Amino acid sequence: MPELSGIGVSPGRAAGPVLRLAPPPSLPPPPAVVDAEAERAAVRAAVAAVAAELTRRADAAAEAAVAEVLRAQVLMATDEMLTDAADAAIEAGAAAPHALAAALAEHRAAFEAAGGYLAERVADLDDLRDRLVSACLGLPMPGIPSPGHPFILVARDLAPADTAGLDPAVVLGLVTAEGGPTSHTAILARMLGIPAVVRCVGVAGIADLTVVSVDGASGAVAVGLSPEEAAAVNAEAVARRARQSASSGPGRTADGHPVALLANIGSARDLTGEVEGVGLFRTELLYLDRADPPSEQEQVAAYAAVFAALPGRKVVVRTLDAGADKPLPFLRMADEPNPALGVRGLRVARRSPEVLSTQLAAVATAAAANTADVWVMAPMVATAAEAAEFAAACRAHGLPSAGVMIEVPAAALRAPAILRDVDFLSLGTNDLSQYTFAADRMAGDLAELLDPWQPALIALIAACAAAGLEAGKPVGVCGESAADPDFALVLTGLGISSLSMAPRSIPAVRESLAAHTLEECRRIAKAALAADTPQAARSVVRRASA
Repeated sequence: MPELSGIGVSPGRAAGPVLRLAPPPSLPPPPAVVDAEAERAAVRAAVAAVAAELTRRADAAAEAAVAEVLRAQVLMATDEMLTDAADAAIEAGAAAPHALAAALAEHRAAFEAAGGYLAERVADLDDLRDRLVSACLGLPMPGIPSPGHPFILVARDLAPADTAGLDPAVVLGLVTAEGGPTSHTAILARMLGIPAVVRCVGVAGIADLTVVSVDGASGAVAVGLSPEEAAAVNAEAVARRARQSASSGPGRTADGHPVALLANIGSARDLTGEVEGVGLFRTELLYLDRADPPSEQEQVAAYAAVFAALPGRKVVVRTLDAGADKPLPFLRMADEPNPALGVRGLRVARRSPEVLSTQLAAVATAAAANTADVWVMAPMVATAAEAAEFAAACRAHGLPSAGVMIEVPAAALRAPAILRDVDFLSLGTNDLSQYTFAADRMAGDLAELLDPWQPALIALIAACAAAGLEAGKPVGVCGESAADPDFALVLTGLGISSLSMAPRSIPAVRESLAAHTLEECRRIAKAALAADTPQAARSVVRRASA
């Protein structure tokens, strides 16, 4: 049967008939505006309707990170700059839907020019435009089909509001023509446990109701399955999920080598089910979209909620990961020509040292009141001197386990020197890919360069793991690559000691590790390192692990 290929971003297999996301609304020819006040009122009514719908979805979201994405969209929709720009367009003679489309086009251009985190929000703005225009025209909001039976969803790309509302019992798999490994579609699909493939060339040519299978690990999309073949794919997937849900306990290879399987979370709400611990506590969710920073007391309460839920277990707290690429109003960051290469992460402490000191004090207070094993790490560390300064600040606040994230190639290359002063390393493979290959995380045309199976990235991971083994200090991976059951074998074979991922991904990784010995993982890692392309690395690892 014909087979298409893309980038697998959420492991698992599923099969079913294809259905497409409804197309965005088309703007009618511009009408003559006879009542500017009525058009302004229509803009505000559309904003209110869209904000109410997104708020409803955020309140219903099971995952805190999903809710935060949707609430960020609400803030975009209700931003006075948007309505002011729409009002200006109305004054120039535009009707309400055209005025909103023009205003959002301005925002979109500004976000794209800013790059980094803001460029990642362009899809959110496109979704807002479609929703606001639909509301103005009295059309149904764009959304997921409801055919009354399970299906494979195909789209150019998906907005967070669409992905967040997916029911895994109905939407069996996702295939998009655009997007990348770090897009909202990929991240939310992993959270929901839905197999997903992005950047699949040719998917637009598949007719509705054609039966396909989706392999979210390999990126393969087989077209034209028979009902019997589709049933076999889904039966195998159900059996695998049953095995995985029945599994429990710490991560170990077949011969008992421990590999801690930890969770990536944004708040205590994300702690679903039993986990060994937390490998990435994204504290910036507490800071986003606020005019003032959270008080020390607010922070203590938020951190203590997580620590209390994990008595005696490891919790790795990442200090504020924000800056010009993730603008926070209270930081008052200056505009930068390339925010991804500017003041972000730990670098913010140079300009606003009180933000870091307050956060460390709050973490220390919350840790002292609980029995969780609290570790603290800083993002965007580039030099050994930065790492040493951060470790000293942690210890001055009574936090004994201080580490850094390796997201910059310079830090990976100097891992032995960095480990002289810190207690552990954690690799953020999303940003490490971006900086290694000079490829914006949201540049869909460059998605292949952001593939974690790129041999150059694997080589940097190997260097950090070797440095950790030499120093006798742990090195973990908290990027989304850790959620790939096959790539987890490579990481284990390289010497990585912990893998942190969305909680739903842990059972599949646990099963994969349990089926291979440490020596087998080492052979698999050696084969991946020797490959010349990501495709070759995947292929050789699958053959070796079969």
